[in-house]
Amino acid sequence: MEAKGYGIENTQVQMIMVIKLQQLQRDVLHTLTYQNLEQYLSEKLWKVSLPDSLHKAADDILNVTAGDIVKFLSRQAIIEGSQQNLSEFSDLIGGK
Repeated sequence: MEAKGYGIENTQVQMIMVIKLQQLQRDVLHTLTYQNLEQYLSEKLWKVSLPDSLHKAADDILNVTAGDIVKFLSRQAIIEGSQQNLSEFSDLIGGK
């Protein structure tokens, strides 16, 4: 079944994502990766539905802020951390 809409698999959307990624890396988030942006778009912004036009997808991507991505990645880190066993953090808290 083919997905309807313009998502991260679309080549034109990917080009826009690269442009936005370069802008965010240059201005604010030097360590941001393509996968971080891709994850934000697919798991947060377009979780419910994909944009139905290229200009809507472009608008969504170009309006992403560094704060949006930082909030999303912080929340993801908290969720992942809460699912791990305390012993997995022993190297951080000085355990053996």
